[in-house]
Amino acid sequence: MVNTTIDNQAGHNAPSATAHLAATGIRKRFGGVEALRGVDFEVRRGEVMALVGDNGAGKSTLMKTLAGAYLADEGSFAIDGQPVAIASPHDATDLGIQIVYQDLALCENLDVSANLSLGHEPTKPGWNFLPRALRPLDDIAMERKALEAVDRLRVRTLKSVRSKVGGLSGGQRQAIAIARAVGAESTIVLLDEPTAALGVAQTEQVLDVVKRLRETNHAVVYISHNLHDIFDVSDRITVLRHGGNVAVYDTRNTNPDEIVVAMTRGLDGGKSNGGSHGK
Repeated sequence: MVNTTIDNQAGHNAPSATAHLAATGIRKRFGGVEALRGVDFEVRRGEVMALVGDNGAGKSTLMKTLAGAYLADEGSFAIDGQPVAIASPHDATDLGIQIVYQDLALCENLDVSANLSLGHEPTKPGWNFLPRALRPLDDIAMERKALEAVDRLRVRTLKSVRSKVGGLSGGQRQAIAIARAVGAESTIVLLDEPTAALGVAQTEQVLDVVKRLRETNHAVVYISHNLHDIFDVSDRITVLRHGGNVAVYDTRNTNPDEIVVAMTRGLDGGKSNGGSHGK
């Protein structure tokens, strides 16, 4: 496992000293292409772990493997030190792992409360004699749940949870997608390019929500090509190159230039499976 000594950013709550989610020796092949070459990865509770690398480094493949969308060809997973199997999205959900993809998977014709309960809508009591699909929805319970989720992440720009998602800004939609992931009893949230195609104000709104996830003691994995955003929100940075580990950096003790060099050339003359790199 790739290890470094954490030196927390000022003002952040201290993350757990041990990994909440750990992946060891993960390999994934697509025909003759080896997308992941024995990758080690970990994230702790109360921590934002950035995952960076050039195009083709294996970032999205690793995220989808952690989320159960891809089945690893080799390797093992552990939650709080206990071995677990991640062979499907259902496995990941049962383990408390939620992923927010770039397309968000929101229904624009539904309001915020309906989107936050999508797939597990509460139904009114007293209708259990009907199949679940035919029971009337409990709109009040959905609204209450939505208000709790929005308040937990301090989404201040949303006027009402009855607003249609189609009328929200990009930043608000991203915040709602994250709130849905958190509301699914998750402890691990995987974010794939959450600020892509957003303006400056909307980006700041999403970054505030990501910081709030740290405060709620979630383990957060954050993929982005925007190093400014990464240095704003992350505690540590894992660098991948050509499907292998380069290093793990403490964000407070490194700089963007060093990360770019690791992404493009690796360490020690371009080796891309370099293990840990404590700063």
